[in-house]
Amino acid sequence: MSEPSLADLTGCDDFARRHIGPSPSEEAEMLAVLGVPDAATLLDQTVPAAIRLDRPLSLPGPLTEVEALDRLRSMVGANAVFTSLIGLGYSATLTPPVIARNVLENPAWYTAYTPYQPEISQGRLEALLNFQTMVADLTGMELANASLLDEATAAAEAVSMCRRLSSHPGDVVFVDRGCHPQTIAVIETRAEPIGTRVHVGDPDRDLDPDQAFAVVLASPSSSGAVRDWRAVIERVHGAGGLVTVVADLLSLVLVAPPGSVGADVVVGSAQRFGVPLGFGGPHAAFMATRASFARALPGRLVGVSEDVAGRPALRLALQTREQHIRREKATSNICTSEVLLAVMAGLYAVWHGPEGLRRIAGRVHRLTSLLAEALRGAGILVMHDTWFDTVTVRVPGRAGAVGEAARAHRINLRVIDDDHLGVSLDETTTAATVTAVLDAFGVDADLDALDVALAESRLAGGIPEGLRRSGEILTHPVFHAHRSEHEMLRYLRRLADRDLALDRTMIPLGSCTMKLNATSEMVPITWPELASVHPFAPLDQVRGYLAMIGQLEDALAEITGYDAVSLQPNAGSQGELAGLLAVRAYHASRGDRDRCVCLIPSSAHGTNAASAVMAGMEVVVVGCDEAGNVDLADLERKATAHADRLAACMVTYPSTHGVFEAGIVELCELVHRHGGQVYVDGANLNALVGVAKPGWFGADVSHLNLHKTFCIPHGGGGPGVGPVAVKAHLAPFLPGHPLRPEAGPLGRSIAPVRDPDGEVVAVGPVAAAPWGSAGILAIPWVYLAVMGAAGLRRATEVAIVNANYVASRLSAHFPVLYTGAHGRVAHECVIDLRPITKATGVTVDDVAKRLMDYGFHAPTMSFPVTGTLMVEPTESEGLAELDRFCDAMVAIRAEIDAVAAGRWPVESSPLRHAPHTGTDVTAAQWSRPYPRDLGAFPAHGPATAKYWPPVGRIDAAFGDRHLVCACPPIESYTAG
Repeated sequence: MSEPSLADLTGCDDFARRHIGPSPSEEAEMLAVLGVPDAATLLDQTVPAAIRLDRPLSLPGPLTEVEALDRLRSMVGANAVFTSLIGLGYSATLTPPVIARNVLENPAWYTAYTPYQPEISQGRLEALLNFQTMVADLTGMELANASLLDEATAAAEAVSMCRRLSSHPGDVVFVDRGCHPQTIAVIETRAEPIGTRVHVGDPDRDLDPDQAFAVVLASPSSSGAVRDWRAVIERVHGAGGLVTVVADLLSLVLVAPPGSVGADVVVGSAQRFGVPLGFGGPHAAFMATRASFARALPGRLVGVSEDVAGRPALRLALQTREQHIRREKATSNICTSEVLLAVMAGLYAVWHGPEGLRRIAGRVHRLTSLLAEALRGAGILVMHDTWFDTVTVRVPGRAGAVGEAARAHRINLRVIDDDHLGVSLDETTTAATVTAVLDAFGVDADLDALDVALAESRLAGGIPEGLRRSGEILTHPVFHAHRSEHEMLRYLRRLADRDLALDRTMIPLGSCTMKLNATSEMVPITWPELASVHPFAPLDQVRGYLAMIGQLEDALAEITGYDAVSLQPNAGSQGELAGLLAVRAYHASRGDRDRCVCLIPSSAHGTNAASAVMAGMEVVVVGCDEAGNVDLADLERKATAHADRLAACMVTYPSTHGVFEAGIVELCELVHRHGGQVYVDGANLNALVGVAKPGWFGADVSHLNLHKTFCIPHGGGGPGVGPVAVKAHLAPFLPGHPLRPEAGPLGRSIAPVRDPDGEVVAVGPVAAAPWGSAGILAIPWVYLAVMGAAGLRRATEVAIVNANYVASRLSAHFPVLYTGAHGRVAHECVIDLRPITKATGVTVDDVAKRLMDYGFHAPTMSFPVTGTLMVEPTESEGLAELDRFCDAMVAIRAEIDAVAAGRWPVESSPLRHAPHTGTDVTAAQWSRPYPRDLGAFPAHGPATAKYWPPVGRIDAAFGDRHLVCACPPIESYTAG
C-alpha cells in the first residue's frame, strides 16, 4: 500500500466523525429499518420542500481540533490581561484548584441536566442547598433561591416580585442612584413595557414613599459608600412599600446583613466567590427573601423532602410553577438559572469556611482602608467616609491622566468622568498592587507604617460602627467539614456520584438537545485571556474577544438567515424577551403603539408566554389540530379579530410536537398580512442547521439556544446563552448597553430610529454584561470551526435519522402521537402513555422513575401534552446507546403488560416502586411480588456498570407542605 499524499492527510482529524455517534454502517442499519436508502431521502420525507436549502452554508472550515484551538489562541492573544480594579459588580477572584478541576472542568458536573428528576440529581441539589444556605446566612434572610442569571436581572426580578406582593397603590419603583449603572438600566428595560415608572435618585432627598411600591437600595453603592438604610426602610414600610437591597456578598461577611436592617428582598452576584470574570459571565446571581414570600420567589428553590422510605431527599420545591406556566396568566420567566456557577460559589464557601471568608474579606477591606488613608494623607479627596472594597476619588481634571498612569502598571481603574475615578480591590489584590495604584496618583506611602498606625488607632476603617457584623456566620457543619483537599476531593466525588449526567448515559430529553459537549470545545474557557478579563475593560484590551464575538455573530446569522445577531442575552428566556422587545420597539417606531397582541400556539413553551407578558404584550392562545400542527384556521380567525392590535406570533419550528409543519410559510405570510411579526423559537434549531433557515422562510426574529444546538453544556440548569437574531428591519432594536454602546446597534453602524413624533426608539440592556456570558462563547466558536458547513448539515441529518429510528422501534409498543405527512418525525418524537395510564394505572411518572433502574434519565415528561414522553436522541448517540434505550422502553412495556394481565397490582409493581436503591434491594425483608434482581438489574447488564439511585421515589407533596430550603442538621441524613 502506498503512503497517503499530503493532500490526503488534510483534515485527517475529522471532528464531525467523532461528534456524530452512529458510524456509516450503523446509520445504514437504521435507514434500512426506516425503509429508505439514504439520509437525503429521509430528509425529503421529513422537511417540507418549500423551506429546504438549495445550497450549503457559507462557512469556513472545517479545522482540526488542534488547528481550531491554535487559531482561537492566536485570536484571543490580542486580549491584554490587566489587573482590573474597575468594580461595577465584577471582581477578580481565585478559583480553588480543587473546584476548578473537579467541578468547572468535570463533565460529571457540566453535562448534567436541570434537576427535574430529583432522585438522580441528589449531588447537584445538595450543592445548591449549600448555596442557598450560604446566601440566606450572609444576607440575614430566611430563604434564598438556587440562583438567577446576573445581578441586574435579579434586581429586575425583585421589582416584579415586589409588584406581585405589594398592595401599595403606587406605580413607581424608586432606584437608588448608587446602584450600578447596568443594574439601573436593566430595571428600566424591564419596567417600561409593563407600565412601571422608574425614578432614580438619592433615597434621602428624592424618595416619596407614597408613590413607590418598591425601593431598590445599594449596599455598598457603586461608588463604594456603606450606608445605614434603617430610616429609609422604615419610611418605605410605613407607606406600605417593599425594599430590595442590592448587596455585595463578600461585604456581608463584615457588614451587618440587609435582613437585620429590615430589607424584604436581597439580590446580588455570587461571582466573586470563586467564579472567573469571563468578560461578564456566566455568573450566578442570588435572591433572598422572607419565608412568607416563598411562593412569589422567582427561580428555582431546592427543598428538603423525603422518599417513600422516609429518608431525607432533596428536590426542587414548588416545582410545577416553573414547568407548567399558565400561558395567559404568566408573570415571570423563571426557567433559567446558573446552576454550575452557583455550585462553584457554594463550594467556595464550603472550602474556605467562615474563617477563610473572614480572612479574605478582612484582607480586602484592610487594603482598601490603607489605600483610602494613603490618598487622604496626600491631600486627595476620597468621596466617602465609608467603604468596604471601593473608594471613589476626586482629582479635578486629572482622572484620565491617573487612569493612563495606572495602565502603565497594567492596572485598570474606573474612570468615571474628568474629575473622578473609582478603585475596587479584590481577593487577588496585593500590597504591591496598592503601591502601584498610589504611584498612579503620584502618592508615595509607606504601607507598612500606615498599617501599624491604623492598627494602633484601632480604626475599623470604612465600616460604620453600627453596621459592623457581629455573631457567627455559616454555622452549618458542611462549612466546617472539608478543610483538607483530600476531604474536599472526596466530598465532590460523593456528590457527583449521586447524579446521572451525560457522561454516564444518554439523556433523551425532547426540546432540550442534550448532545456531546466535546472536550476540545471546553478547553479555552479557563485560558486567562478569556477567563480573567473584566467586562468593562478598555476596548483596546479586548480585541481578541471582539474578533471572536464578531465571527460568531456572523456565523449564526449565516446559519439562521437573519441579518444581525446580539449575543447579550445570557439565557434563552432573555433572548425571547429581547426579541419581543425588538418587535415592540419596531411597531412603536412606526407609530403602532397599540400593537400588543401576541398569538401563541397551545403547544408552545411556557417561557414564550411569560416573555410576551414581560414585553408588555397580551397573550392570545391559538389551538392545534389533531395532527399537532398550529391550526391555521384558528390562527386566521384570531389574527383577523386582532388585526389592528397584532404584534407578533410566536411559534417553535420544528414544532414542539416534533414535526416539521408544512404550513410554516403560510403561517408567516398570514401573520405578516395582518401586520404582525413572526417569532420562531430557536429551541429546536438542532433540526434546522444546514437544512433550512428561519430568516429565509418568513420569520423576523428568533432566539438561539447556544446551550443546546451549539454545544454549550447545560451545567445542571445553567450556564446558557440565548442570543437574539433578527432581520434587518429589527436590527436597530437589538439590546443596547449604557456603558458599552459598541455592544448594541451602534456597534453595527446601525443608525438610531425615530418614531413619527421624532423620538428615538431603542431597547435597553436585557443583561448586566454588554456581551452577556462571553466567557463561554469559545465553546460554540470551536464547535462551528471544527464542524464546518458539511459537518453541521450532517449533524442535523443524523439527529433526524436517530429520532426516526427511535420512533420506529418504539411505535410497536407505544403510540407515537404526532408525525408529518410521510409518517416521519423531526429530531424528537412524542410517546403517548395516556391510553396505557387509562387501561392500567401506570403513569408517565412510573415510566420515568423505572428508567432510572435502567440507568437512564427520563425523556421530557408531560410536555407538550400531559401524560406523554418527548424523546430527543440527538446526533451524538450511537446505535448501541439508542438500542439500549429502546430495549429499556420495550422491557418497561412488558412490565406494563404484566400489570395489565394482573400479574402484579400497579401499586406493588416494580414500576410504582421505582427507582430501586441499593438499600431497598439488600434489605433483610423482601415482601414485593417480584424478585429482587428484577428491581435491581432489569437491564440484565453487567452489575459493575450499574448506577444506583441514591434515594427512592420522593414525596413531592410532603416537601411542599413542609418547606425547608436550607441545609438541615447533619444527623437528619442518617439512614432510617
